[in-house]
Amino acid sequence: MKRSTIHVLAALSTFTAAHAEGGFYGDAPDATHPWAIHDMNRPQPPRVEPGKNGAAPSDAIVLFSGKAEEIEKWQSDKQPAEPTKWEVKDGVLQCVPGSGYIRSKEEFADCQLHIEWSAPSKVEGNSQGRGNSGVFLMGQVEVQVLDNYNNPTYPDGFASSIYGINPPMANALNAPGEWQSYDIIFRRPIFKDGQEIDPGYITVFVNGVCTQDHTRLEGGGGHMRRSSPRPFPEKGPLKLQDHGNPVRYRNIWYRPLPKRAIEGGDTSLMSEAATAAKRAEIAKGIREDAAKLTGNAKMYRLLESLCYADDSAAREAGIKMAAAFIQTLQDTPADKIESKKGEALQFQKAMNYLAKFKILPDDFPAKQQVGEIVKKNEWDKKK
Repeated sequence: MKRSTIHVLAALSTFTAAHAEGGFYGDAPDATHPWAIHDMNRPQPPRVEPGKNGAAPSDAIVLFSGKAEEIEKWQSDKQPAEPTKWEVKDGVLQCVPGSGYIRSKEEFADCQLHIEWSAPSKVEGNSQGRGNSGVFLMGQVEVQVLDNYNNPTYPDGFASSIYGINPPMANALNAPGEWQSYDIIFRRPIFKDGQEIDPGYITVFVNGVCTQDHTRLEGGGGHMRRSSPRPFPEKGPLKLQDHGNPVRYRNIWYRPLPKRAIEGGDTSLMSEAATAAKRAEIAKGIREDAAKLTGNAKMYRLLESLCYADDSAAREAGIKMAAAFIQTLQDTPADKIESKKGEALQFQKAMNYLAKFKILPDDFPAKQQVGEIVKKNEWDKKK
């Protein structure tokens, strides 16, 4: 059997085992958590194919991969915009000193950004005058590019610093002329009615080493003056700095990130209002699924929907079907009852769960009755 087939079968086996637990498994949803623990109603993560041999992953937006025509994705950072004078040579995007910053025509906000850069192999200058450039997220926040290999400078202007805000936690640079990789997780500030509700954060890895760990943006930083919290636009370009050094870039791509809970995104922990809305949405989806089912499968889905949001019709139908199931157990002849053991224990588990989280009362008749049947047949005793 091929390895890929084994992996698929293993994944299906895991999924089937988890799904068999139904909706009566982990802790139920609550006021700030719209999903239960281990909730199979939660959307499965989307598939992203990893990049091979340094290529971008399948869902990335590529800003530069080494093709000469990709210079058209960039423009001079002027108003009005002009074609950039930066050059593509030997598959790299190179700064032409004195030509000015460039910016991507593509605009985006919260993202995972990957970018690689290389300072000149011929070492000239020191401190801020050596291999200087910068990566500006949304054109607002600079992650410093600087050849700091054996080259001290002020720490909040060091390579991978959030310029003017926070130094890196480590110097993980390769030697001049070698390629450096930055992997950046960026979250812009969020303001509402003029008030900051999320300051924005940035995380940076340099050559695989974490140098910024969820660093607060403090307004974005700047030169010589301390920045303060301020709103950012909805989207902005990626800017690359011309600081008079022929720094080279390659392999530039980004992936948009999902919205945070504070913006209405779906996360584990949400506001009570957002949680209530999401729970109602999940319950509606479960009831729509139940409408396509019959028998016990329909009963369990209707009862499961009550864990997210109550509904009189779903409750009434679920209770009616539960009573019918109990009647079926009670009508089963003694010599056939053992065949109903699995169904009875599954039903008891559901009843206990619904009572535990006060979705049904503890003295709910079907719960009491299935408990009596289980006890009578000694199914509650481990063998």
